Amino acid sequence: MKPLLPVEEAIKRLLEAAAPVTDSETLPLAECDGRVLSADLAARLTQPPFDASAMDGYALRSVDASEIGSVLTVIGQAAAGHAFTGILGEGEAVRIFTGAPVPEGADTILIQEDAEVLEGGKIRTTFEVTAGRHIRPRGQDFAQGETVLQAGRELGFTDLTLAAAMNHAALSVYRRPRIAILATGDELLPPGSAPNPAQIIASNTFGVAALARQAGADILDLGIIADDDTLIRAAIGKAVAAGVDVLVTLGGASVGDHDLVQAALKAEGMQLDFWRIAMRPGKPLMVGAIGSMQVLGLPGNPVASLVCGLLFLEPLIRRIARRAPLERSTTARTATPLKANDHRQDYLRARFSTDEDGALVAEAYAKQDSSMMKILAHSDGLIVRPPHAPEAAPGAICPVIRLKP
Repeated sequence: MKPLLPVEEAIKRLLEAAAPVTDSETLPLAECDGRVLSADLAARLTQPPFDASAMDGYALRSVDASEIGSVLTVIGQAAAGHAFTGILGEGEAVRIFTGAPVPEGADTILIQEDAEVLEGGKIRTTFEVTAGRHIRPRGQDFAQGETVLQAGRELGFTDLTLAAAMNHAALSVYRRPRIAILATGDELLPPGSAPNPAQIIASNTFGVAALARQAGADILDLGIIADDDTLIRAAIGKAVAAGVDVLVTLGGASVGDHDLVQAALKAEGMQLDFWRIAMRPGKPLMVGAIGSMQVLGLPGNPVASLVCGLLFLEPLIRRIARRAPLERSTTARTATPLKANDHRQDYLRARFSTDEDGALVAEAYAKQDSSMMKILAHSDGLIVRPPHAPEAAPGAICPVIRLKP
């Protein structure tokens, strides 16, 4: 039997085989959060479209207020959306509000705090005036036709605000990766069922699907399939027919008498790349492909399934979606002794805190049985114990993975 594949090599091979999506769709701006631009985005207008006041105050000619105490006559008003249509003359000022167009002839804004209001519609300056002050010049932000956002950019809230300001109501973005999830096992029932003494409630699909959606995927749930070769092959066929990018199987990937998934996949044309990884939990992870559809076989054990999903499925989806990988890895001081490790990379569920110096501290749970989902749900992250890692005393620095980046 071949030796177990190291985790880092397994992830590298999985991602190298992943093909980023090339087809795109046009979506309303409100639906583009987290999507990736598939074409450069140019401004459809100039912003600001005119010289605009940056403050509430008075628009005037700086030459008319060369000294503090200069007196000017207020001849009108300009507000956002309501421009003053006249031309400013010698000794004149216009009451102006933030965002309003600067009247023709004016070259500065005297803020209202620096103006003394006099009788007869006049003001007196109480502060020095400088040309260009408090004016946002036309095109200061961007100009019509300027490429402001480039293809390949993952869109966040600031980008959507900018795209809206550029007068785009819809954007061309890459489509989401399509992920099919197939759970197998005679013992599995959906939540809400009444299991008999030999059955359990299926839980993996919900966590794996949530992880995939957060990574940017659309989900096709193929349901729970009994341990029947014909039924499993039919479900695999549905994934192929749907044109999904990745088929994720949950359980049944080993080679025991009741593990039928790997054989069914091979019968449907899967080229197996590798399976059996040097990690705990998650050794029976499987990777292959049926044509252009990648296959990722996750363990049936819920904790192992989610840990492997975090390490393998999340970066796979983000690569296909053209999204940047999440940086979950960091280091922490261990709060408890860690025993020496064997040949499999270990992922210990842990609580995180900070010490008096602000350093991250990781406390591994005493029980690490991979069937215990409650511990994973209450964990902040995973302590990574590399193969053959020596015993570590409290305070030792160790690599960790954050569950919430």
